[in-house]
Amino acid sequence: QVQLVESGGGLVQAGGSLGLSCAASGIIFSLNNMGWYRQYPGKQREVVATVTSGGHEYYADSVKGRFTISRGNAKNTVNLQMSSLKSEDTAVYYCWLQDLKSELDYWGQGTQVTVSS
Repeated sequence: QVQLVESGGGLVQAGGSLGLSCAASGIIFSLNNMGWYRQYPGKQREVVATVTSGGHEYYADSVKGRFTISRGNAKNTVNLQMSSLKSEDTAVYYCWLQDLKSELDYWGQGTQVTVSS
């Protein structure tokens, strides 16, 4: 059973910074893509940033230049450093892992990020 555990969400003022971390455990193929999605109330989940097993990064236009995704030093971990936060970044953030062998997607339980203006 693959489990993703997120940490680091919370409340921050507009213009501030916040970091999210995610650690995956369980039987996971060594090649995997990881990333972060977010979801607004009543909306579909949307991609924020992803990083492939080869280190290729993707960012949504809305966060380019403000957010940085990185693989952690520990295996199967991913971080998201968010800066210059805006009120529209307020959402529940989900960690995502795609196992490239099984082609299954796994999700964390979500962590709330609230940016006060």
